[in-house]
Amino acid sequence: MPCGKLEYVFTFASTIGKGVLFSPWSHADVAKLVDALDLGSSAARHGGSSPSIRTLQALNPSPANQERDWGFLIQHQLIEHTLEITVDKHTANQASIKIKLIEADYQPKVDAKLKDYAKKAIIRGFRPGKAPITMVKSMYGVSLLVEEINTILGESLNNHLKEQTFKVLGEPLPVEKVEESIDWKNQKDFEFEYKIGFVETIDVKLDSSIKGINYSIKVDQKLIDETVDNLTSQYGESTNPEVSEATDFIYGDLKSTATDFSKTTSVDTTKLSKKLAGKFIGLSKDAVVEFDAKEVKKDEWTAGFGLSDEEADAAKDSYSFVVKNINRKAKAELNQEFFDKIFGPDQVKTKKEFEDKVKETLQGSYDRESKVYTEEELKKLIVEKTNLSLPDAFLKEWLIKANEGKVTEAEVEQEYPLYAKQLSWSLISNQVAKDHGIQAEHADVIEKTKEMIREQFASSGLGAQMESSMDLFVDNYLKGNEGQNYMNLMTSVQNEKVLALVQEKIKMTDKSLSIDEFKELLDK
Repeated sequence: MPCGKLEYVFTFASTIGKGVLFSPWSHADVAKLVDALDLGSSAARHGGSSPSIRTLQALNPSPANQERDWGFLIQHQLIEHTLEITVDKHTANQASIKIKLIEADYQPKVDAKLKDYAKKAIIRGFRPGKAPITMVKSMYGVSLLVEEINTILGESLNNHLKEQTFKVLGEPLPVEKVEESIDWKNQKDFEFEYKIGFVETIDVKLDSSIKGINYSIKVDQKLIDETVDNLTSQYGESTNPEVSEATDFIYGDLKSTATDFSKTTSVDTTKLSKKLAGKFIGLSKDAVVEFDAKEVKKDEWTAGFGLSDEEADAAKDSYSFVVKNINRKAKAELNQEFFDKIFGPDQVKTKKEFEDKVKETLQGSYDRESKVYTEEELKKLIVEKTNLSLPDAFLKEWLIKANEGKVTEAEVEQEYPLYAKQLSWSLISNQVAKDHGIQAEHADVIEKTKEMIREQFASSGLGAQMESSMDLFVDNYLKGNEGQNYMNLMTSVQNEKVLALVQEKIKMTDKSLSIDEFKELLDK
């Protein structure tokens, strides 16, 4: 995620005594919240009846026309007795849920488990299964009671959440009351409280009053010439001349005259200012160049001198550079050998064909980049227009607890704005898909995977061999990462369909940019 250290792992929590008992639920499809199409939707697609699946399904709301009355008492029949669940809405997106248990709610099942355990228990001094029930209860009664209450809490909370029309975010958090210690041996009635965060009905407006921009990048002759020049330089033969010239790489020792800093590095003179690069022209082995740190910009320290960001930040006063070697690359000739190195054997045969192929390759690459940028801007636009109200305080608290000490409160605060935007888009995307019957099909995932693999091998010249083994490549990739690759592509396909619909519904304006203009846009 894009969200740095935050790992959005689902857990269910029950209040036990003074502390909190967390029971992690493993489910590969929802290992990271922002990778899921919706909170719990991945599990729901798989079905099943295990606790983890049931709980995740409970986070999916019932149809929107189901009535709800906040502050009322919901009654569930459990073992022929009434289980009380009270919902109290504090704000527009946060509430508390109280669950009250009486002895009749849990004791029959606890007694049944004790009897069953007694039949199997191996206790010193007694034959297997022959220990008195009172002894078994004394030894294991409390743990069986805690286990049964945990089960009842999980099932009752899940069943209740299934009945709601709002979308629950994250997992219910137990409210820990230090002053209320539980006496498990003597107490008969129990009350547990949870906090939940949610969003109400999501109304996504998509019409011509919303204006978006479809960006594209022009591949002009200047860009083609620069690319060809870079390729001929990259694939040219290296030499070690006696005297340096402009554009050479100068290998040597860089030392600070004010500190003990020293580093052996290769200076890329093409990444230096014209004035500073001039000091590295006409040099021979063992020559010394002296310059002041003020003459060097931060990006020149990193790109030109190969310093790390930390080293560049610390750079000050004056420096000396002792030349050890000079490296120069002669440009490659535009011949068949060069053409074959770039695009594979016999793909192009003339300079004109080569430049046309370069243009085609550049255009394909920039089309993908501009498409990604357009889609990201559209996501931001629709999120702003929809203006979802998230339970920020609840989500921050949940993220800290769900990550089990892996992140600090400060890190959550820092990363939360990006996380909130991604979560908002996930909720909106799901709602649009639901409203318009958009679905990612298995066939779509297969085709998307093939496209991705073809792009990876596009310039390798292995097209024919790759196509003959495409099904194997696809199968291996989709099974990788414990099936998460498949789920990620399923999410990607649905997002693409949703964004395509968005562009149909709103007013889009085309905007063509040069590569320099596009870079300026990215830097804003």
